[in-house]
Amino acid sequence: MRKKIFIITAFLTGVLLMTSCLKDKVGLYWPSSLSGKAYAEIWNGGFATFATAPSTDTVVNKFLINIASDQPLTEDVTLRLKVNPAAVLRYDSLNNADYSLFPYIKLIDSVIVIPAGSINAYCHVKIWNTDASHMDPCAHVMVPISIYSASGGVIVADANNMGSRLWGIQLSSNPYSGNYLVNGYRIRLGVDYPISNVEDNLTVVACNAVMSHQFGDYPYYVKITVTNTTMTVLGVTCNACIVDVINPADGSPLAAGYGQYTTFTGDPAEPPLPLSNDVNYYNPVTQTFVLNAYYNASGSTPRSMYEVLQRQ
Repeated sequence: MRKKIFIITAFLTGVLLMTSCLKDKVGLYWPSSLSGKAYAEIWNGGFATFATAPSTDTVVNKFLINIASDQPLTEDVTLRLKVNPAAVLRYDSLNNADYSLFPYIKLIDSVIVIPAGSINAYCHVKIWNTDASHMDPCAHVMVPISIYSASGGVIVADANNMGSRLWGIQLSSNPYSGNYLVNGYRIRLGVDYPISNVEDNLTVVACNAVMSHQFGDYPYYVKITVTNTTMTVLGVTCNACIVDVINPADGSPLAAGYGQYTTFTGDPAEPPLPLSNDVNYYNPVTQTFVLNAYYNASGSTPRSMYEVLQRQ
């Protein structure tokens, strides 16, 4: 059994060496021009997407560093790595992209020693604050980690290619989607139609938009787009929202017309009582939407609603 394990391990090591080609056309052999040389690279390096959930929690990811050579290492190799903002700028320039540096990064393994006789090791990177209060969910942000030096004459691969891991962070879900408890009312012809502790699952529409599946007690949908425009509500910096009333029959904006109020317009005696006159905003601290909008009714007065949606 030990012999079989050794043969399999040797075969995988051989494949790793042969296919580790620094994106040159090495093929199934090591060209004579590279004979005796060794390169420090990141396995499948360059740009890759890093999917993570919106959260303040710490997330640790890892990537494999490889020494590519036609000869086994006869001495330890010390590699030094760093967060490399210049790689973001170069990537944007070469690819006509608009990435920026993600600010919440900690490189756990800034120095890695690959022992003689081995060819690879893992590098670990920590990120945090991918929630809506720290990160624009529509922004293009990158975690750029590069090898910048290697001992023993080992050559470091190009920092914008195999010498770096360029992680483009992609949120695995919209930070505003999820289950909410809704309280509020719809006003029709001067009469309040209240809703109390109704659950609504806000679904993803876009990176910064969700869909509510009720307009007060009425089955129109409400698309909520969270903007980068901020407003201060009772001392808290909140995000202004755009509200669109949607006809669920065809998923399009209501043909009869609709709008949203700029200050509280509702029944001051009907709960939930407004804490301020501010409306149509998202509070990232309490994870609450406060909405105040209306839709037009043919031959009649508009129907209005006031809702407070609290994330569960």
